[in-house]
Amino acid sequence: MGNGVRRRSESLISNDLVKKITFTGSGKVGKLIKEKAGLKKVTLELGSNSGLIIEPDVPIEKIISRCVEGAFSYAGQVCISLQRIYVHESIYKEFCNRFIEVTESLNIGDLLSESTDISAMIREKELDRIHSWIEEAVKMGARIGTGGQRKEYAYQPTVMLDVTQDMNIVCQETFAPIVSIVPYTELEEAINFVNDSSFGLNVGIYTADINNAFYAAKKLESGGVIINDIPTFRLDHMPYGGVKESGYGREGIKYAVQEMTELKFVTIKTTF
Repeated sequence: MGNGVRRRSESLISNDLVKKITFTGSGKVGKLIKEKAGLKKVTLELGSNSGLIIEPDVPIEKIISRCVEGAFSYAGQVCISLQRIYVHESIYKEFCNRFIEVTESLNIGDLLSESTDISAMIREKELDRIHSWIEEAVKMGARIGTGGQRKEYAYQPTVMLDVTQDMNIVCQETFAPIVSIVPYTELEEAINFVNDSSFGLNVGIYTADINNAFYAAKKLESGGVIINDIPTFRLDHMPYGGVKESGYGREGIKYAVQEMTELKFVTIKTTF
């Protein structure tokens, strides 16, 4: 943020005529806004590294394309882009093979072409950043299932395997066409993997067991839990927002209006 932009932003934040501040962006800037906002209402929609749990009772062939879509739409440059997939060990190998197969069928090209699935990232320095994160993960023991290379101003849709929770591509927000797939043994382990994050915006779980679905919904630390769909799913009327480093407050038509409304209670006594 340049000095001129910073000064103008600070003048808006501190101006008494501004009663409410809503911000979408990085956690670093969000925290600075909160520090300067004082008692003003603030809604912060910050980072995420959305996770998805896939239980062994789910028909893989029916969800693969949807999972690929969640990971790579808009080149992964979405706050709730699917970044981490935790797959039960009994179906892990099959899921990885199918996921990689569909990923490799995606077309990289001109954003204006109807045949294009993946296009340019927002800035060239983001290509450098994410490539360095992948190289770092590989040095730490991760394996590239597919992708992992620049293609002009785009980045190949990339699947990472053998990752650990401390790698940047897992614990930070990639905001790029990269997804990590990790096996788990028990549902509780998968829930702990998802919760082992400083973020908590949207998460998802695929399961045919309604009891497991509600158990996960209760235990998962996030603003939204999407059952039997990807965490990238969002409709405008949903209460959208996160916990932890993902911010606080809620967007969505009804909830945004509520966040921007001062509640005044009036009581009337009809007799003296």
